[in-house]
Amino acid sequence: MASLIFHDSRLQLFKVGLGVGAAHFCRCIQGIIAMKLPLLLSIIVVLCLLLGGSAAQAQTEQYWPEIDTYIGINSHMRFSLFAAKTKEEKTTTDGEIGPNFDFYFQRLREIKSPTRMRLDQSKSRRMMFRIGYRYLPSTGSTTNRLFFEVTGRHYFKSGLLIADRNRGEVNFVEGESYWRYRNRISFERTLEIAGYEFTPYARAEFYYDSRYSKFSRTALDAGCVFPFWQRFEFEPYYEHQNDTAKSPNRQVDAFGIVLSMYFRTR
Repeated sequence: MASLIFHDSRLQLFKVGLGVGAAHFCRCIQGIIAMKLPLLLSIIVVLCLLLGGSAAQAQTEQYWPEIDTYIGINSHMRFSLFAAKTKEEKTTTDGEIGPNFDFYFQRLREIKSPTRMRLDQSKSRRMMFRIGYRYLPSTGSTTNRLFFEVTGRHYFKSGLLIADRNRGEVNFVEGESYWRYRNRISFERTLEIAGYEFTPYARAEFYYDSRYSKFSRTALDAGCVFPFWQRFEFEPYYEHQNDTAKSPNRQVDAFGIVLSMYFRTR
């Protein structure tokens, strides 16, 4: 009887020790994610920006670094500044820089407000309007672009967020102008591992170009948003473009990295 009691006691002590060890392991994992991941992502951003000059020269395989800064003015309006390096046409390498003003209304009814929505308040609103300007310096022809966007969102109880962005833009190039309509459908869902939230997404965008009187470009994206340090997001993504404006079709495969920063005026 005594040996049985002693055996049960050792079993209970083993179970308690196993539980304590598992809890300690989980805390270690959370600590690594909270402390090491932001540092690692920052190092990756710096390296990618340093290496971006040579990688962006490829015609069909490109690299697009981007930095976005958002400044909240009030609960319904914000100002943002966009800066990126991309390739608009086949033979020219372009940069893009310019401001946006965003207006968003009607908060979505949601069960949970993940970190992604707390940083980017527009994600928690049913409707967003954006007006903006882009200056595109180029080795070819410099472009000045004015645009207006309307984005509608629907949030499902499963956590899936669907957004439909409609964008109209007018481009001015060396005294001439043309317009484009762009429709982008997005699907995203915030996931959580060991207390850390991240948001994978998939997008499809269709371009109508007045120069060709048809939908001349399709873009398919897949990426993920990683928030860190309370005010920042790191977003690697892959994009495949099919441009049918001219014959033969132009195929582009691009890897992009976006660093987003969120601030408030008060």
